[in-house]
Amino acid sequence: GKQPINRKMSQKKEKETMENRGLAVIKGAGDLASGIALRLHRCGYQIIMTEIAVPTTVRRTVAFSPAVYLGETQVEDVTGVRCHSLEEIKAAVSCGRIAVIADEKAEIVKQMKPQIVVDAILAKYNTGTSITDAPTVIAIGPGFCAGTDCHCVVESKRGHYLGRCIWDGLAIANTGVPGLIGGYGLERLIRASDDGVFRGTVSIGDQVKAGELVGYAGETPIYAQIDGVVRGLLQDGVLVTKGMKSGDVDPRCERKHCFTVSDKASSIGGGVLEAILCHQTANPRTALVVLAAGDSRRFESNKLLVPVDGMPMYRHILEETAGLSKTVFRRKILVSQYEEILQSGTAYGFTTVENRDSSLGVSHSIHLALEALEQELEQGSLDGICFAVCDQPWLTKKTISGLVNGWKAGKTGLGTVSCRGRDGSPAVFSVDYVPELKGLLGDQGGRAILSAHPQEVYRYETGDPRELEDVDTREDMAPGSR
Repeated sequence: GKQPINRKMSQKKEKETMENRGLAVIKGAGDLASGIALRLHRCGYQIIMTEIAVPTTVRRTVAFSPAVYLGETQVEDVTGVRCHSLEEIKAAVSCGRIAVIADEKAEIVKQMKPQIVVDAILAKYNTGTSITDAPTVIAIGPGFCAGTDCHCVVESKRGHYLGRCIWDGLAIANTGVPGLIGGYGLERLIRASDDGVFRGTVSIGDQVKAGELVGYAGETPIYAQIDGVVRGLLQDGVLVTKGMKSGDVDPRCERKHCFTVSDKASSIGGGVLEAILCHQTANPRTALVVLAAGDSRRFESNKLLVPVDGMPMYRHILEETAGLSKTVFRRKILVSQYEEILQSGTAYGFTTVENRDSSLGVSHSIHLALEALEQELEQGSLDGICFAVCDQPWLTKKTISGLVNGWKAGKTGLGTVSCRGRDGSPAVFSVDYVPELKGLLGDQGGRAILSAHPQEVYRYETGDPRELEDVDTREDMAPGSR
């Protein structure tokens, strides 16, 4: 028989998976994105930040974007370093630093497959973020629809709703007018007076008066509009266009504010942390696969369509799983060769997979289901897969959820439903066993794997033996037939 899975190796994989769950890619490395990065970093997440090749962040003293041209920068007590390779990224995050890369299109998401993606570019429109980029995708501000582009939008507009999590719909639309600070809005901004290369004549933290020279756009001087402290200013050498934001003046004149993240960045960072924790807590890490592709040879007709207690046999498990809490299964897959069952599965919220060659046996259906779950498996967003069949019409949702929850709590590799010493279906498999599931042939099902690893099997006891009964012949449908 097959050798038991090495539990030390399994625990090592679990540790690696746990570490990967804390990997977040933040698109953008400006001051607001950096406020998010600080909050997540301090809560134990590993952070990669992407930026454009020539950053245009004005609040440079509280942003990680300067690492792109300086090589290293510090925001409060956290260091960000520029990285050029996957090896450098892994080295940076493993020693508690924030990895910053010049990667305008965020290609690193495809390479690293993080558990979290945060779009904090603040472009006011979606530059390419998709809800499928990671198990948890959060976007900041207008331009995104929660539930379509991402799982959650965090409000970025100053005011009563700043930092709020939006799970359905849009953030407040962009007005083009900055929020008031010290009673000033647009007047706070330092804007380029012409097209050209920017050069500052003051530094962040300096006190200035209205009308004072603060820099040049090419040869054209730029003046402050109000009294205050220079809170942000572009680095020298950036090519600017007339009217482009090049800095800002804070009328509150608190110089220390120039070197700590803003109340706005902290609030948005808190909203992102809330969104991540809520989504991950509510989002289960087990998939359900229902197999309904058999040929019903012993029944002499398609047994799955035969009425049982007032509805087709196959619909019983669809009805039961429809009544389960959304915290039980992350995704539901239905594999069948029958059009009616596939259409019904879609109506019940299943991803349906057609089995066009049922003669290859139950293993073929299992392989098709694993292909449908490939993205989740690659991302590490699944801990296990529960397999059930459509010819157990008396199986209850209580038993299904009891199996999955008991298996999670028991932390074993495998689980099965049992009654009075007899094991049956459904059965649940840790992702450690995916290679063995892929190795099944012909009519081999998951039972072969359970038999090979008896020490790894959790058993959920049901008090009703009929729940385990599968219908193979017409006689099996009679009450008390087994």
